[in-house]
This record gives sequence, structure tokens and C-alpha cells, in this order.
Amino acid sequence: MLTGKQRSYLKGLSNNLNCTIQIGKDGISKAFLKQLDKMLEDNELIKIHVLKNSMLDTKDTANILVEKLKAEYVQAIGNKVVLYRMNKEEPTITLP
Repeated sequence: MLTGKQRSYLKGLSNNLNCTIQIGKDGISKAFLKQLDKMLEDNELIKIHVLKNSMLDTKDTANILVEKLKAEYVQAIGNKVVLYRMNKEEPTITLP
């Protein structure tokens, strides 16, 4: 569970991130989850773009992804979601 200070720090880091992946009309599939899992393992902090043709709401998408990937919700602004999951072996982001 992230504290407010940690979440704020991650929000600041996410400002410089580009969206690494998009969710479209196909929604959240097993292959998509596997790809996101690998991205979280490699980068720890990812930004996801939920396209307008997606059948899911941005907040609903964030909740589903947090549950399925055991990640931490950082923020959802507009149609973008930011997730964080610490790499247990080689963490690259040091939280305050």
C-alpha cells in the first residue's frame, strides 16, 4: 500500500513517461495482462492509455488491472492510468 507521499512522488515521475501501451476495443485479455506484467517487472512504473473505443471506463480499467496484476494504483487522469509495482529482485525506483 502506497502512502500519500509515495503516490505523490510517483505522480511526479509519471509526468515524464509516455504511454507505453493502449487498451482498445479488445479490452483486457490474457495476452494483454501478460504483456503488462512483463512491463511492470521491467519498468516498475507504467502509463496506460485507454482508447475511446474501449468498452471499459478508465477507473474500472485501473481497478481491474490493479487486482489482476497485484500492482499499486497511482493515478488516473482523463483516459490515462498510471500503475506501479516494485521489482522484488532489482528495484529501480526508490520510494521516499
